[in-house]
Amino acid sequence: MAEERIVDGRGLMPPEPMELTLTALDTLPDGEELLLLLYVEPQPLYAILARNGYTHRAQTRPDGTVEIRIRKRQD
Repeated sequence: MAEERIVDGRGLMPPEPMELTLTALDTLPDGEELLLLLYVEPQPLYAILARNGYTHRAQTRPDGTVEIRIRKRQD
C-alpha cells in the first residue's frame, strides 16, 4: 500500500491550501487518494475537481476539521 498523501491546509490562508492541493494532485498516481484537511468546505475547489476528473468525499471530524478525500474519477 502506498504512503498516504496529506495536504494540511488548516491555519493556511487562501489560496495556499488550494494551490498545494492542485500541485499534489498533479503527481497523484492513478488509484491513490489525497487527504486534504481544512476548517471549512472548499466549495470553489470542488468545482475545479469535477472539471478535471476528480471525485471527493468530505466529512467533518468532531474537532471541526473537514477531511476531504480526493481521487481520480474511474470511468
